[in-house]
Amino acid sequence: MIKFITASDSFKESLSAKAACQAMTDGIKRVFPEAEVIQVPMADGGEGTVDAILSCIPGEKVEKMVTGPDGRRLLASYGLINDGECAVIETAAASGLGLLAKKGRDPMTATTFGTGELLLDALKRGVKKIIVGLGGSATNDGGAGLAQALGVRFLDKNGQELPFGGGSLDQLARIDASGLAPRLKEVEIILASDVTNPLTGLNGASAVFGPQKGADKEMVQKLDASLHHYAAVIKEQVGKDVENVPGSGAAGGLGAGFLAFSKCQMKAGAQIVIEESHLAEKMRDADYVFTGEGGIDFQTKFGKTPYAVAQVAKKLGIPVFALAGQVGDGIDSLYEAGFTGIFGILPGICSLPEALAGGGGNLARTSENVARVIKAARVNLQ
Repeated sequence: MIKFITASDSFKESLSAKAACQAMTDGIKRVFPEAEVIQVPMADGGEGTVDAILSCIPGEKVEKMVTGPDGRRLLASYGLINDGECAVIETAAASGLGLLAKKGRDPMTATTFGTGELLLDALKRGVKKIIVGLGGSATNDGGAGLAQALGVRFLDKNGQELPFGGGSLDQLARIDASGLAPRLKEVEIILASDVTNPLTGLNGASAVFGPQKGADKEMVQKLDASLHHYAAVIKEQVGKDVENVPGSGAAGGLGAGFLAFSKCQMKAGAQIVIEESHLAEKMRDADYVFTGEGGIDFQTKFGKTPYAVAQVAKKLGIPVFALAGQVGDGIDSLYEAGFTGIFGILPGICSLPEALAGGGGNLARTSENVARVIKAARVNLQ
């Protein structure tokens, strides 16, 4: 029996990773109705990571009221897997840009406190491992909010608590970490991120990611200076130099907060999902692999989900086909990296709303067309 693996990331604003894998499966089944098709939804540490992992591994979602990026309370969730021993948390769930309207975005005051509350809840449940996806944040607070939720106090020269947000960190005079949750020392924390930016500077959190979170040029300069001061105080009082560590600028500096106040390690987000879902094991005797996401271009080889999937398939000698809403420039190098074929799914010129609304049908149709080519090739080889 012929066997396919569908291991797609989400098509943002159109299809979840699970829905994308199902659409691929539907197209394949039109050509090979008796085929075995195993769906392994993928993610890269951003929104959808929890759902992708829970679709492959038995577990549950935990809901909790937390502090959103703008200080208002909201209901957020995270995943528990491996009999409750591992928590999977998305920064986007509690501190995400998607939680705010454009007019409500203010990186000067946005906080990661809610992400810290999710982490604290997981610690109280006795987990031994926490995976944190750092994608999609609305914040630029260097992880100070996260640390505050976990018991750290950030004080000004008068001994007063600093308000939420990166804009106040230039007033930081003293860090009191005496109340830091003691279980942090016992738990393995893995940060899922493809971002290698440092905390500050031209490639830092404020300069690179601040504008998409609502920061103008003046705000970027203010935030960068504040994070520079924050890092200096951490180095002096906590004894950790986090400012120029690759990845410390992820999620508006949340990476730096984890590095300063916990034992953690960073890994590529897609790689973590591949490991947790046991993709290589499921792929081992497959004949073909289908993967994809909203856009594929030369940047895909820099750690994007389809590239990570293709690397697993390449090691096993399995043909892999990538499908995308948009195929951009520079894809020639991807064929050398393990891709057998790369296909755009749009039927022709259409508006963005039309493309997003028709994502499922377009993906299923293109998957069917690829499957038909596979069938014809198999017949010719017989």
